[in-house]
Amino acid sequence: MTARGFKVTDWVHPDDHSGEFKRQVSSFRDWVGQADESGNVQFPAEKDRYHLYVSYACPWATRALIARKLKGLEDIISMSVVHWHLGSEGWRFATKEDTDAPGVAVVPDPIPGHEAFTLLREVYMLANSNYTGRITVPVLFDKKSRTIVNNESSEILRMFGTAFNDVIAPEFQKVDLYPEALRKEIEEAHVWQYDLINNGVYKSGFATKQAAYEKNVVALFEALDRAEKHLAENASKGPFWFGETMTEVDVRLFVTIIRFDPVYVQHFKCNIADIRSGFPFLHKWMRNLYWNHAAYKDSTNFLHIKYHYTKSHTQINPFSITPLGPVPDILPLDQEVAAVRAAGKV
Repeated sequence: MTARGFKVTDWVHPDDHSGEFKRQVSSFRDWVGQADESGNVQFPAEKDRYHLYVSYACPWATRALIARKLKGLEDIISMSVVHWHLGSEGWRFATKEDTDAPGVAVVPDPIPGHEAFTLLREVYMLANSNYTGRITVPVLFDKKSRTIVNNESSEILRMFGTAFNDVIAPEFQKVDLYPEALRKEIEEAHVWQYDLINNGVYKSGFATKQAAYEKNVVALFEALDRAEKHLAENASKGPFWFGETMTEVDVRLFVTIIRFDPVYVQHFKCNIADIRSGFPFLHKWMRNLYWNHAAYKDSTNFLHIKYHYTKSHTQINPFSITPLGPVPDILPLDQEVAAVRAAGKV
């Protein structure tokens, strides 16, 4: 039970008769390098000062993982990964005995002084003993002041884009995921993609009323059609959302699309179409990022993704059966499903 009186795994509040999933607003919203009114910087950009807690299963956390690698922050900000299972007490740390969660940095809490911690909740309570919200990832933790800096993925993504530029190698300083010339278009894309796609899969999958599900899944696929149209019309300009320039939009949309066929189609009932047969330009865009850019591929762990959704969400899948398909989890760049090959769409 949370301090608010309902289960961690109650994605729709039991008293909410709309059947609508409503996402919690993040609570920790400080920024590295930002000065207060007195000119003091509470969280300066320093090497080895910060730690990133993530889950390979979580799309929001994967945003931060991708940005960490794209910006060359792997030697600046340490990182650890929680176990894929989300239980009644929230995210837990892997133990040395766990053999079912392979992956880089899937370890017990590695921060000195946290040796007894078994749950991510304990990190939250260390930062704020009165915290009553959900325990979410990613978490950017300050090892020096022993508190949470930020747990909002969109802000951590943007923070990683510039806040550590003075302490990273020159080649990574040049990586700009939020270029000034595209900021208006980036923000416009974020608005509809977050609400209708990133969060739309959850609003479809966690709905507890037929009407809530249908409303959100229809809106989701209308947004996917919009994304497909954009990529089709701009395919000649380059492989990214904005042609030749990789931006936050690629990062934020990728984490949902890469999970779509393996889990959202069946687990969240987002089955009007799948990506590999119904959205050829989205499919090509996603595979380019995965196969040609290590930050995306290395941040994707299909075992954690599939096991988390199908074995943690027991109100959706009470027997915790994990489907074997689709096979493969992601197709090679030069391979298409038969329907797409026959149509010659790409």
